[in-house]
Amino acid sequence: MLDKFITPVIKPILIPVVSLLHKRGVTADQLTVLGFLIGMLALPLLAFELWYGALVAIIFNRIFDGLDGALARYANQSSSAGGYLDITLDFLFYAAVPLGFILANPEQNAVAGSILLATFIGTGSSFLAFAISAEKFKLEKPQFKYKSFYYLNGLAEGTETIALFIAFCIWPQHFVLLASIFAVLCAITIFTRIHSGYHTLKQQEEATKVAND
Repeated sequence: MLDKFITPVIKPILIPVVSLLHKRGVTADQLTVLGFLIGMLALPLLAFELWYGALVAIIFNRIFDGLDGALARYANQSSSAGGYLDITLDFLFYAAVPLGFILANPEQNAVAGSILLATFIGTGSSFLAFAISAEKFKLEKPQFKYKSFYYLNGLAEGTETIALFIAFCIWPQHFVLLASIFAVLCAITIFTRIHSGYHTLKQQEEATKVAND
């Protein structure tokens, strides 16, 4: 929900950094992989209840995630392959954080963490499945024209997810409550994405059929 407001603010801030990275021969894909590896350090750190160490890993992962796309656009290296790598590693990272809390305290966190992971699957699949069909119909991307594929909006997007992860690390004792609330937001996002996505694609199919008749 907040991505469309946050992204335009962050983009200009990244330009000096990506300019320097480009001059040094760094590629967007290299940043994607490095950011992922740093982010995955959060899993063992969380499992051993090193909350602030995990927080640092999460923040650096998000910094690299912003830099890789900005660098790709700056260097005219944007590609479907890079977009695929980026989103795939992002979802793996997103799943690692709740898993870390489950491992830290299975008795307390397992149920809420598992429900959150299940809703992450729902938001991710509804998001990516629509992107495939949107590419087929060449749907415009009015809010995220710079992205490699169509971004379907929802209550629980990247900005909200990272805010949740930060809250997890600051208040780990409230993981169950925070995870449960966010799981509800994810469930609403899943429903609205399926509903709007289905009807949008039905309209496109009907319009295409009329045009071909």
